[in-house]
Amino acid sequence: MPFIRIWIHAVWSTKNREPLLTAEIRKPIFDHILTNAKSKDIFINAINGYTDHVHCLVSLGSEQTISKVIQLIKGESSFWINKTGLTSQKFEWQDEYFSVSVSESQVEKVRDYIARQEEHHKTVSFQQEYAEFISKYNFDSKK
Repeated sequence: MPFIRIWIHAVWSTKNREPLLTAEIRKPIFDHILTNAKSKDIFINAINGYTDHVHCLVSLGSEQTISKVIQLIKGESSFWINKTGLTSQKFEWQDEYFSVSVSESQVEKVRDYIARQEEHHKTVSFQQEYAEFISKYNFDSKK
């Protein structure tokens, strides 16, 4: 059995960044994502978000890819949200997502950042946060 520890901080938004993740439905959605992920052997260490996006700290398994894990989480959760009627309109996640590796020494810091999303977004919009991530991790360069 291989011993692997690859941490990924993933962020994705609702379709067109619609503010559909109200305070009343965020917890049931995040709880469902955690339960479903566990049933698929996806280890989510932390999950939280705000009205239009989700942050997730995931430890990848030896047979898992980032794209497959995100696809499983987003696909099943949007199906479940629509099936249960948690939103008044059809729910979809944006196709794109943001994902970066996290060193073991930074896991606690990222976990705390994810936990403080509601407080964080009282002063910083998701658009500002997104632009900061794009710049910080050089996604805007043509490397």
